[in-house]
Amino acid sequence: MSDAPSSPVHLHKVMEGLAMNPVLPREFVRRLFAYRKGLGGVAKRPDLGDDMITEIIAVDDHWLTHSLALNRSLPHVFRMQLAEHPDPSIRAAVVVGAGAAPRELYERLTGDADPQVREYLAQSDHVPTDLRARLAADPDPKIRAALAQWWTQAPESVRRLLLTDPEETVRAGACATYFRRLPHPVPPADLLPALLADPVTRAGAVRHCTLDTATAERLADDPDDEVRTELAQHPDLPPPLRDTLAEDPSPQVTLRVFARQDTPEPTRAAIHARILPEVPPLDWLADHRTMDDHALEREIMHDIARAQLRALRLPWVTADPLPYTDSPYACFRASAAMSGSLPAPVVARLLDDEESSVRTTMALHARDRIDPATAERIDRSHRPDKTTRWRPADDLPLPVDTLRRLATDPDPRMRRLAPRDLDLPMELVRRLAADPDHTVRRAIAPHPRLPAHDLTRLLADPSESVATAAAGSPNLSPEHIHRLLALASL
Repeated sequence: MSDAPSSPVHLHKVMEGLAMNPVLPREFVRRLFAYRKGLGGVAKRPDLGDDMITEIIAVDDHWLTHSLALNRSLPHVFRMQLAEHPDPSIRAAVVVGAGAAPRELYERLTGDADPQVREYLAQSDHVPTDLRARLAADPDPKIRAALAQWWTQAPESVRRLLLTDPEETVRAGACATYFRRLPHPVPPADLLPALLADPVTRAGAVRHCTLDTATAERLADDPDDEVRTELAQHPDLPPPLRDTLAEDPSPQVTLRVFARQDTPEPTRAAIHARILPEVPPLDWLADHRTMDDHALEREIMHDIARAQLRALRLPWVTADPLPYTDSPYACFRASAAMSGSLPAPVVARLLDDEESSVRTTMALHARDRIDPATAERIDRSHRPDKTTRWRPADDLPLPVDTLRRLATDPDPRMRRLAPRDLDLPMELVRRLAADPDHTVRRAIAPHPRLPAHDLTRLLADPSESVATAAAGSPNLSPEHIHRLLALASL
């Protein structure tokens, strides 16, 4: 068998990995400027010199220049130069990458003719207040709506303009139930009657209004589910209307009733049973072709409510946790676990809870009581409700002896932790580099002890992600880098 290295299966991904390799020599970085099959990621490198930046701008390739505009390490003089670029998408990228840039950049871009540029300015907290305020009078309602959603702490004069804007979309953005930034703004009290009367701002105004009986009854009959959802969590909701909303056809409404501290336990149990029935719900993703639009929408909303119920955390439970540590509701037990002041026997019980979310929450709020065996168990049994890269071992690091044992664990998810030991014995490093699971090979690819032969083999891995990770390894030799660039005709 020949010892010659195999050619990469995914040369494009190898070039992407090389582009962000932290120790890539300058002469190789320059050669990547000629690569045209990617998105110009090399121009995002933080170590570009002025001469290299000048060269990229002179090349005038769209994606290379776009990536340069997004580069947060770009010197101000070059950012000012790109602010004059004829391509509006480049100028918009300048706004995204600018951060706390000098005022003159934002002065130049605030009056930009392209709406996308101004929309990004509306979203940026780095724009000086007086310049950003001008966007409240922008002729494009989309810009004003973006400003309303993103600038939650705008001066009252600006918020008033947006809350009384002639365009519905702008008013809706200025008085909403969801904003792009926290904390949510509070509307001026004198505007609340008009905001409650306006269908597009009514839902957002409910939480801020004084709830008398007549207003509550009117809102309880509102055809907009979002209005009734907001009403269901209002602290002054009369008990009879609370009980009425507990039977609402919208699961979003009943979920808010479930979460109320004053909800009777039989009512809470009934709502929980409806949202999380013992019998698994239909798989609407598989059965959607046989559903009409109304039935499909109903199933989607129930699915969202189920996810929200599992993720629900209640401050009033956390404030007084002991009555709820044995609750039949996992979200109550997880809320109690956030207390940080539970007795040791309760902590132990919650660390062994049947629900992964409860175990993980308890571990994160009792770190001083977590031994290595418990940390491993919590991570091994972690079952997140949604896709996430985070895992308990990120916050509860495992000791070296555990990491080395996990290198031969039957579960590839656990084997992926072993490369966190930077002194991992060579035989384990090589074993992981030949692992049948591509996610394990990806995890070991940048390891400092990975031999050159194994690293070169991973460059030709059938998995794109493995090849990319291998190309980004600081241990890649100049000879191999030169060969890879030559394969790409660079």
